[in-house]
Amino acid sequence: MASIRIGLAQARQVDDLQINARTVFRFMEEAAARGVQILCFPETHTVGYRVDVTPPPPERPVPVDHLSRLHRQVAERCGELGMACVLGTEVPNPEDPVLGKPYNSALVVSEKGQVLGAHHKVRLTPLDATAYSPGTRFETYELWGVRVGVVICFEGFRFPEATRECVSQGAQIIIHPQNNTTRPAAWKIPIHRSLILARAAENTVWVASCNCCYEEHQNSTSLVVAPDGRVVGETGLGEETLLVRDIDPEQATRALFLYDLEGCAPVLFGDQVRREEFAHVLEPAG
Repeated sequence: MASIRIGLAQARQVDDLQINARTVFRFMEEAAARGVQILCFPETHTVGYRVDVTPPPPERPVPVDHLSRLHRQVAERCGELGMACVLGTEVPNPEDPVLGKPYNSALVVSEKGQVLGAHHKVRLTPLDATAYSPGTRFETYELWGVRVGVVICFEGFRFPEATRECVSQGAQIIIHPQNNTTRPAAWKIPIHRSLILARAAENTVWVASCNCCYEEHQNSTSLVVAPDGRVVGETGLGEETLLVRDIDPEQATRALFLYDLEGCAPVLFGDQVRREEFAHVLEPAG
């Protein structure tokens, strides 16, 4: 399988729908110019994170019409550019679309411009729960012929089973929109980094984690992590930038998730251990 070019838009996020929308299309154009095939935006980028950035409903109603129009425009542009996109956004709760708590969502759009679905954040922080409704399930999507899973911020950092559920469905790439910027907590930076690395290494899959840029506080970088847990791309803190990396999906064997002894060996040992040193413990062929 050919490599796939991933782009992480570490974008500024503000309490202004139009500014956030312009940022989306600006990064889409830059990503297309750089040959990106799958572009990810931060958590809740379209409206602004309803903890500190944008007020929660009912103080700030859900912009139902704006979101419907924007999601459609993003999908159309993806089709024109031939680029898939995972867009951090929100989706109205059908029980009360305007004044109810929306879902904290990631819209998944294929390279053909088709909206494949939206993952709604299942695990909410206590502050998330004041503004958002929880989702109920984890799903995977096919982008560029590769199975991709989506987990959002907290549920990806702190709950290994969220990533594992996606990997159990065949995901070789985990996309992780996050928003770790609104309050000072620099002590979290190495912890967040370690957790992202662990999610990749313990499942032998790629993880692409996209935070937003917030100059006063940014409590996690954006990262592309290989299936062996090594970082192959990372942003600076407080920097609005597009991180682009080519990844090889075939390296995401899911060997550790599957507990495939032979498949684990290259990840664990590299070229330090020869197959014949442990071949006698493998299941007999056939």
